[in-house]
Amino acid sequence: MVSAGELHLPGLDYNNLTPELMTSLALLAKATTGRIRWSGAKVHAGTLLMVPGMTEEDFDKVADAGTILTKFLFYPLSIENKEEAQRYVRWCHERGLRVKVHTGGVSRSGSNAVCGFETLSWLQPDIAAHISGGPIPMPDEDLDELVDNTEFALEICSSGNYRSAIRAVERLARAGLLDRLTLGTDTPGGTGVLARGMLRNMIFLSSVVGLTAGEVIAVATGNTAKAHGLDTGMLKPGMPADLVIAGRIDGSAGTTLTEAIEHGDLPGISTVMIDGELVVSGRSEQTPPPQDRATIEMTYGCPFCA
Repeated sequence: MVSAGELHLPGLDYNNLTPELMTSLALLAKATTGRIRWSGAKVHAGTLLMVPGMTEEDFDKVADAGTILTKFLFYPLSIENKEEAQRYVRWCHERGLRVKVHTGGVSRSGSNAVCGFETLSWLQPDIAAHISGGPIPMPDEDLDELVDNTEFALEICSSGNYRSAIRAVERLARAGLLDRLTLGTDTPGGTGVLARGMLRNMIFLSSVVGLTAGEVIAVATGNTAKAHGLDTGMLKPGMPADLVIAGRIDGSAGTTLTEAIEHGDLPGISTVMIDGELVVSGRSEQTPPPQDRATIEMTYGCPFCA
């Protein structure tokens, strides 16, 4: 779980956001929420929402605290502020911080500007967030330009515009650029909370857009982890043993998990392992049980653990 920014707080005045306030919120979230595991999930909290007037000291503080991500959301991304915004990106990269940016129309707060291809072309973030809308997407022409004329990661979220998502993903697939595609939920947010959002993203991209089950799993895991600089999302020696074992739910289409996903059916989760430790065993209570449940014996420890 990667925070998209610490902003949904009672009493937060979106019209009076100072560098000190936003830095303090990021540090507080990192020191509190960032220490929690929910059902075994690793939580990367403390994402710094950038505002005008920040200094290198602000970025030093969040980097020293172990934050991995910063984001342009409330920042006025205009030509007048271009030099400062580009300086922020440089400062982030010098400290190993990834840069994400809200794209499309205004968010729930209403305090950010519309962000499309023209802005992203000079900003050059690491990740363009929810390009198909969060909740409102950029114009179709900008979406096409973004796919064709940039190289950074592009995120599709479950809280956006489905038509725009289809357009963007099909264009990436035709160009052989699926390695740039990442998935997110952008929830909880102003559009609410979508339960099992990542799984729903995956089955949508497979059953409606036409990607294979293998492709959507790779996008949701390895691609998304790589874009955020995380050491997970792939199965290979030396990587953390973070595993989800799932299967076809009784009644689903097809005879295998991949056939069910490609038909649009949610999988049933039987086992979750984080850092080689079983945190869900037998079945998850958040999905119907899979038809065939996994049994794991760890007599000699996990073979994936370093």
